[in-house]
Amino acid sequence: MKKLFQFAAVLVCSSWLLGCGFHLRSAPSLPQNINSVAIESARAHAPLARALKKQLNVYGLSSVDNDYSAVNDKIDIYLLPEKLERQLLSVYPSGQVAEYELIYVVRYRVQFPNKEALMAQFEVVRDYQDDPDQVLAKSRELELMLDEMRDEAADIIIRRLSSQAVAATSAN
Repeated sequence: MKKLFQFAAVLVCSSWLLGCGFHLRSAPSLPQNINSVAIESARAHAPLARALKKQLNVYGLSSVDNDYSAVNDKIDIYLLPEKLERQLLSVYPSGQVAEYELIYVVRYRVQFPNKEALMAQFEVVRDYQDDPDQVLAKSRELELMLDEMRDEAADIIIRRLSSQAVAATSAN
């Protein structure tokens, strides 16, 4: 009886998930005619550019240097200077800052072959607790959080790039 109930519960949950339109996120893919992606940034060796190249490799997409003009069917991504903003969320009774909201603003321009350049901007937001007693730990935590935000930003760029590339090729 217990096994039957468990089976029924799994069946109901599975049906509900399928019925609501839930899909596991698949790896983004570029159209077949796109060979590679060229990444250029306003700052040499920008951390976001490195994270974007790493994410491209994870998804099995190739990245080339922008000066490599022998590749005809490539997408050019130009990363504009990113911005990190901090907004105060809460303070301790003593008046010291207790919590910040970190806002990582990413702007980029993407150029598809034989298309007009598209500008895009988005934000990645995180809350950050600022403990005055843990000076060394909070600087390391902030560093890890920024790396995580860059990785998420790179993932967002690739997913948007994939959907824009599909739309650009289907318009032809």
